[in-house]
Amino acid sequence: MTVLLATSPLSQPFFQHALLAGTAIAAACGLVGYFLVLRAQVFTGDALSHVAFTGAMAALAFGADLRLGLFAATIAMALLFGTLGRRARPDDVVIGSVFSWILGLGAFFITLYTTSRSTTNSTAGVSVLFGSIFGISSPSAVIAALVAVGVGLLVVLIARPLLFATLDEAVAAARGVPVRLLGYGFLALAGISTAEATQAVGSLLLLGLLAAPAGAAIRLTDRPYRALALAAALAVLEMWAGLFASYAVPRMPPSFAIMAVATAVYAATFLIRRPASGRRTRTAVPTGT
Repeated sequence: MTVLLATSPLSQPFFQHALLAGTAIAAACGLVGYFLVLRAQVFTGDALSHVAFTGAMAALAFGADLRLGLFAATIAMALLFGTLGRRARPDDVVIGSVFSWILGLGAFFITLYTTSRSTTNSTAGVSVLFGSIFGISSPSAVIAALVAVGVGLLVVLIARPLLFATLDEAVAAARGVPVRLLGYGFLALAGISTAEATQAVGSLLLLGLLAAPAGAAIRLTDRPYRALALAAALAVLEMWAGLFASYAVPRMPPSFAIMAVATAVYAATFLIRRPASGRRTRTAVPTGT
């Protein structure tokens, strides 16, 4: 242990893999999380975190790859939430009604897995719940980074029309913005980022990675594009801080360290007061796609 702590974390392959995957995942979660908070869809992110657990356990119970269950379940359920809502905006009542059913399925699949297949990977359930970013392999880290970068680029690509549809849905629809299609696309991206983030912080804690950096960014600035960039930057910095803290204190799980930093940063924003301007501020609304 002493030898491990004496070496640089950046020289350790497992830390390099975690840093590569974690950086990309955090940036994607920051971008997606900003719109989740702005569109008042944080409850959707919470529901998808439980869907991620259920999907992973279902895949393991039937002998399939864990990632297949994660992506299939989160994307499918995100799109279902949009279908049951108005203009692809999930309805909280629908989400709340489905919530208990999802948790019940998760309990069933974890029982099925532990009684029939847990000898193949007895720690898989714990990894899904709490994350295992320090155990991610090099190929998995590269795949996670590529997927997360793709999600981030797509969010940036649709950011302008999505912001327009978020701030004034009726006017956006009247101006020809495909509001419903954008809603479905964003929900699919939220599902993908949820599936990827499960590897880093686990299904129980991933909501913090989606909500805390975005919430802090919105409190620090009222300019939408600046807040979008700040949410991604804060998420990445919090990921880095958590990984280094966990390496320095081996008894501290990385998922806990990451969430502790994210929570501390969000709490600190309540101590920061933005300077009052002499005129009334107004959020700019994009006028085109």
